[in-house]
Amino acid sequence: MSTSPVTLMVARRVAKGRYEELMAWLREGEQLATDFPGYLGSGVLAPPPNDDEFQIIFRFADEQTLHAWEFSASRSAWLSRGSDLFADPSEHRVRGIDGWFGAAGARPPRWKQAVAIWLAFFPVSLLFNFVLGPLLSELNLGPRVLVSTMALTPLMVYWFIPLSTHLLANWLHPTPAPRKATEAAA
Repeated sequence: MSTSPVTLMVARRVAKGRYEELMAWLREGEQLATDFPGYLGSGVLAPPPNDDEFQIIFRFADEQTLHAWEFSASRSAWLSRGSDLFADPSEHRVRGIDGWFGAAGARPPRWKQAVAIWLAFFPVSLLFNFVLGPLLSELNLGPRVLVSTMALTPLMVYWFIPLSTHLLANWLHPTPAPRKATEAAA
């Protein structure tokens, strides 16, 4: 079994007319996961415009704790209660930053991933240093970096990088332009 954190990404397409019910059900699932040992966090990414597929992310300390939650009676009952709220479910595990950028084979080039992370990190880091820099200036470099990374890493991992990838979704995963009728006929 793995000893490093593991992320389960679940895709769910909302059933027609069931959006509000699906959102309540997703919140219930996030709350349910918080009661399990090894739970590190979760989130729901809304679909891009003109799509209805939500990405639900559950992160656990390791494969063993994820497995315990995944095969628990309470999760099974939760999935059963929501089964008519979604269509076309899919699940996969990811490790590291790959989880922010989609499934294998559909991830953008690494340089685009780096830009998305930098666009999230730069303003947050700048704001952190502007607001808390004067308070931390008395500390030596090591403790100052320790405090800033301890504060910024969770914010980046659970909030700002997922937000950045959501906002940049069309750039990270461009849809091919429709072919013209003359090209299709050729």
